[in-house]
Amino acid sequence: MTELWIGYAIVLLIMFIGVMGNLIPGIPGTPLILTGAVGHQLYFGYVSWWWVAALAALGLVALGLDYLATLIGAKKLGATWKGMVGAVLGIIVGLFFPPVGLIIGPFVGAMGFEWAFGKEARESAKAGAGAVLGMALGVVGKLVCSVVMFALFAGAAWPSAKALPDTPKTPPIVEPPAVNAPEPVRD
Repeated sequence: MTELWIGYAIVLLIMFIGVMGNLIPGIPGTPLILTGAVGHQLYFGYVSWWWVAALAALGLVALGLDYLATLIGAKKLGATWKGMVGAVLGIIVGLFFPPVGLIIGPFVGAMGFEWAFGKEARESAKAGAGAVLGMALGVVGKLVCSVVMFALFAGAAWPSAKALPDTPKTPPIVEPPAVNAPEPVRD
């Protein structure tokens, strides 16, 4: 039972780091949570694969929210498709310069593309601000999905005695019957 609790604690620590990874750039939050769940399932094997599949689905939703929110935020504040392409390229370039690059990248990308393709500076800046606002909302969405993933796994993988394999029963010790052995001959 101790092994189950230690494994559970280690996986929850990894998952907690994953949840924090949604706030700290450079740490792959949602994939880290999913990796912890898969590792736990492969080692202990008492959580259903359906739970792991549910966590994977939530992970995909979280990643989709992250990118879609940035695009929708830029669009709502006046970006054209060119500005949205710039925001995505800004996110990609910003990945190489965390954490500042992840905030400035979408802004500069959306604003730069809008400005380069004929919009006024004020309108371009508004599109860039929308990309940053959308990215912030995407982070919130990813954080919510990650916390739900953490909670679902914590409940599904709670260590219990039923998860342990049956312990083999030791057979009773049977002593061989005493045989009347002849006394040794003495001279």
